[in-house]
Amino acid sequence: MSIATALRQIQERKLILPAIQREYVWKPSQIIRVFDSIMRGYPVGSFLSWRVRPETVSKFKFYGFMKDYSAFDNRHNPVVDIPTDREVVAVLDGQQRLTSLNIGLRGTYAYKVHGGWSNKPWSYPERRLYLNLLEEAPENEFGLKYHFQFLTKNDLGSAADAETKSWFPVSEIFDAAEPGAMMQIPARYGVGNNETAVALIAKLWQEIHHSASLHFYEEDVQDIERVLDIFVRVNSGGTVLSYSDLLLSIATAQWDGDARAAVHGLVDSLNQTGNGFNFSRDTILKSGLVLADVGDIGFKVKNFTTANMSKLEAGWDEMSASLHVAVGLLSDFGLSGGALTADSVLIPVAYYVHRRRLGHAYRESPASREDREALRSWVLRSLIVRGVWGSGLDTLLRDLREIIKSQGGSGFPAAAIEQAMATRGKSLAVTDALVDDILRLEYGKARTFAVLAALFPHVDTRNQFHVDHVFPAARLEKKVLAGQKTADGTPRFTAEAIDELVSLRDRLPNLQLLPGLENIGKSDKAPDDWLAAEFPASDNRSAFLARHALPSPLPHSVDEFAPFFEQRRGNLTARILDMFRAGSPELDLAQTSPPPADLDEELAEGDYED
Repeated sequence: MSIATALRQIQERKLILPAIQREYVWKPSQIIRVFDSIMRGYPVGSFLSWRVRPETVSKFKFYGFMKDYSAFDNRHNPVVDIPTDREVVAVLDGQQRLTSLNIGLRGTYAYKVHGGWSNKPWSYPERRLYLNLLEEAPENEFGLKYHFQFLTKNDLGSAADAETKSWFPVSEIFDAAEPGAMMQIPARYGVGNNETAVALIAKLWQEIHHSASLHFYEEDVQDIERVLDIFVRVNSGGTVLSYSDLLLSIATAQWDGDARAAVHGLVDSLNQTGNGFNFSRDTILKSGLVLADVGDIGFKVKNFTTANMSKLEAGWDEMSASLHVAVGLLSDFGLSGGALTADSVLIPVAYYVHRRRLGHAYRESPASREDREALRSWVLRSLIVRGVWGSGLDTLLRDLREIIKSQGGSGFPAAAIEQAMATRGKSLAVTDALVDDILRLEYGKARTFAVLAALFPHVDTRNQFHVDHVFPAARLEKKVLAGQKTADGTPRFTAEAIDELVSLRDRLPNLQLLPGLENIGKSDKAPDDWLAAEFPASDNRSAFLARHALPSPLPHSVDEFAPFFEQRRGNLTARILDMFRAGSPELDLAQTSPPPADLDEELAEGDYED
């Protein structure tokens, strides 16, 4: 069929999406490439559809195609209610391309402007697809010939006087169903005497309304299990559709409620906790499998059974509540999207909360303080050590689940958990290499906050704390150092000395956690001057230095920075050793070598994160 015919069927909801389909994920650049291919007469691929008879319609859920996409507040396909006395055609393969055609020819795409606030609606202006009638696409890495572009109303206004641009809204081609309507377009846009522009409009109309460029292969089997098998075959062979997408799709098809809405709602809600997180559907769905005590928690097609989906649905409300408490705890520990190096740490925390049926009161209760500290210490240390949440994740999560289930009834079983981790080759025991790795951490890295929060437990991370340079970074800028002269006018520092000072500036020994307002007030004052002004009493100054493992006196000038750095490095080394030795149980080293790996399992799990 032609593109226009397919879009009219979408418009009339004769062509729809089964609930097993994931949502729209294409970017504007991908839409533009499809339209460029269409103008060149290239094939845009085949499509697989499923003819759903009236007796089957009532047994399934269906969604409409996206028309006006917004990355801010309209990313989810609309649910459609299909009358049970009519037949429909559902797309099993090709949704992304058809949705892109629908957006380009009938709708809009709103994406965030560069540098805009991600939580503000005005950062996502509405854009429509336009074709430049006067000039081909500028040179580009994709080899595009035709100049398609998504533009806002402001973009159009700023380009109104450009001699090489005449932007034509592509949607008008779809509206001009008859040749006569198409022939009126050039005059309306002032390009009636421009042969190139007229030819472009005619070609676009021809490819949209006349060319039968969409090739559909149709299945009419009404067995839902068979349809799922077909969907898996055509969608799980590549890497574009993740297994979490597939799990969500099948859950949506098998739940009595709306699984897609439930999962999306939970992900959105969890990510708004505290200073914000970036949990993916993968992490939340994996959490669901673990919390539901599904035996095999891998994202494998064989695990997507009706029984497992029923477990997820039956316990969803309680699991959601546990996940909210768990994410609240991570936020209390000072973590957020920018400081959380491995989202998977949420899963055992959530399972512990779920197993003990802990509510939000656990986060504040004085009686739970010691247990929270044990949990906090384990979470932060597991985020500090590289590779803990990398390969072999499913095996580790199953081990942790069994330990929490058997030994976590009255308190967090840190010792048993760390013993099991060491057995899997993921020990939290301190080594010289680990200490050196930690001390090399730099300002702005996610692990840095976790390290500082773990090293300085006096910090109440429920309040907003900043990672602060003890010796101000502004005083250690290369230009500032190069501009300093001695009394006789010669440079104070050689190029090598400047490079060394700059390299030390952002390392852990020059970092500390300070309350946000306190950090802002500190600015670029000399550390000793700031300390004296902030804590006039000597006892208070000494207490501050001890809490933050800072040597006395603090440096005043750049000349004193390097010696200070070495002293603080030594102080932090002692802290790191104490922290890991205090937090880690005595391990039976004979039991800590990892067992032979199940190669198939390791390959199936993959490296989720590190």
